[in-house]
Amino acid sequence: MKRTEFLSTLGIGIAAACTGCLAACGKGGEGDPGGGGIAPPVPPAGINFTLDLNTDIKSVGESKTTNGVIVVRLAASNEIASFTAVQVACTHEGTAIGFNGAQGNFVCPNHGSIFTPAGVVTQGPAVINLKKYTIAIASNVLTVTG
Repeated sequence: MKRTEFLSTLGIGIAAACTGCLAACGKGGEGDPGGGGIAPPVPPAGINFTLDLNTDIKSVGESKTTNGVIVVRLAASNEIASFTAVQVACTHEGTAIGFNGAQGNFVCPNHGSIFTPAGVVTQGPAVINLKKYTIAIASNVLTVTG
C-alpha cells in the first residue's frame, strides 16, 4: 500500500470515529428526554409496601428509601397530606435524590436538579418530573402503591 493510500484510509477511519464520538457527546435532544446524554431511569412499577409510623419516619423531614421509592414526612400529623412518596432516581441521570428539609424539596447531589415534594422539576438539568406514588394510611400503617 502506498503512503498516500494509507493516509487516506486512516483519515476516513478517524473521521468516522470522531463523528461517532461527537454524536455520543452531544447535548440531549429529541431522543433524550432526560437531558443528560443518557436515557432517564424507568421509575419502579408495581410498588406495594408499608411503613409502621410508630417506628419509621417519625420526625418532620425524615425519609426512608425502599424499593426505589423515597418516602418523606412533611408534617407532624399522620394524615396523607403529611407524607410524600416519589421515585428516588433523579430523572436526569438516575442519581439518588435526597430531601432537603430546610428548603422543603428534593435535591439531586449530582448536578443540582431540584424537585417539589410532589416530584415536579423546579430547577434542571432534569426536565422530567419524578414519579409520585399513592399513599394510604390506616391506623399507624402507611402504605405506598403505584
